[in-house]
Amino acid sequence: MTGSKRIYALDTNVLLHDPTSLFRFEEHDVFIPMTVLEELDEKKKGASEVSRNGRQASRFLNELIEAGKHHDLGEGLELANPQGIKLKRGGSVGRLYFQHRTSSNGHTKADNQILAAVIELRDRHPERAVILVTKDINLRIKASINGIVAEDYENDRALDDFALLYTGSSELPEDFWERHPEVRSWTERGRTYYEVNRREDEAWHPNECLFLPGENELEMRVLALTETSATLVLLDDHSHANHHVWGIGARNREQNFALNALMDPEIDFVTLLGNAGTGKTLLALAAGLAQVMDQQRYREIIMTRATVSVGEDIGFLPGTEEEKMTPWMGALTDNLEVLANPQDGGSWGRQATNDLLASRIKIRSLNFMRGRTFLSRYLIIDEAQNLTPKQMKTLVTRAGPGTKIICLGNVEQIDTPYLTETTSGLTYAVDRFKSWEHSAHITLRRGERSRLADFAAETL
Repeated sequence: MTGSKRIYALDTNVLLHDPTSLFRFEEHDVFIPMTVLEELDEKKKGASEVSRNGRQASRFLNELIEAGKHHDLGEGLELANPQGIKLKRGGSVGRLYFQHRTSSNGHTKADNQILAAVIELRDRHPERAVILVTKDINLRIKASINGIVAEDYENDRALDDFALLYTGSSELPEDFWERHPEVRSWTERGRTYYEVNRREDEAWHPNECLFLPGENELEMRVLALTETSATLVLLDDHSHANHHVWGIGARNREQNFALNALMDPEIDFVTLLGNAGTGKTLLALAAGLAQVMDQQRYREIIMTRATVSVGEDIGFLPGTEEEKMTPWMGALTDNLEVLANPQDGGSWGRQATNDLLASRIKIRSLNFMRGRTFLSRYLIIDEAQNLTPKQMKTLVTRAGPGTKIICLGNVEQIDTPYLTETTSGLTYAVDRFKSWEHSAHITLRRGERSRLADFAAETL
């Protein structure tokens, strides 16, 4: 290994998180300790996302070895770009190096073996910058103690600071109409539209919700954008009884924005971010029932979520796929009690309503989503903050014609190891879809459960 290029030593969890990480270090070199190969071999069996990634990483390594088998492995293998991977890089590429032997016996903890290999690499190449890349915080601490530079793998980070994430709504200045004297307005099919000339400071996105506070309060949504103009449409007021959705009305401005996006057939993908109790699941279910049962826009509601336990795992669950998923769907059953509560008919009426709704709501596991295509379905993905960007892509690409996908989540409640607010699949989806004209995002801020829940959220 010669030259001034850096050497990045990869931990196993980096390859299991993103197999293409091998090719993400531009012109710099990559080093794989022997312990990493052993751990990849241990992880290859199974149907989980981690096992699939382990197998893919092994295939990439094998392809590189096959392509360079006429060369001495000690001189490194050229990290040629595999087909189908979009990389941001210039002309030069780095080389891949392997540790030729394990530096310690097999009784030592794997993390310590990897660290020992990196220390040995640094001592052999004092003229090169050697960096350990791992998603394991404790290993990064150990590396720092031993004088090794250690970094998290951040190639899949959607943005540098979560506070910069697109919220889906903006407050307009009080003098908005004075700033736009040349406004064209018209009414079509009972809706009011405005066309305004865009100013430089109005960096709006498609379907972004705009509100004008004060006495003449106004709520609009960006319908279409050009470089010089914007078409806005007045939103329906879902807080009014005449515009309630399946008996549910908006209790605050953000909930009204969310219901408008959920009920719009032109919006195929909706993301709702918010703390517990802001109404994400209730709004999504109410809009789904209204469009499945009343408008018959979709055939049925499909609800799924990432099955990550908050506490200790309770072991294998009996029954069919739907029965296994039922314990994870407490949010669904709790909200259905609110939505399936007819004003008359007594217990018989409630039971009939429950049976009718149950026939149109299907619970599905994420584990069996690969290869499926959903036609004219209303798909709700709950607890989406626990999905990786790759899992999010796997789910969203299941959508067939006429399907709408709603992703719900709270990034303050991430339970998946190695995921953070900035690398969550939900954050990734919000950032990547914000400029698409058939998607909408709303960040819900106000809790609407009870005064007890609000006080607990603020003080505990």
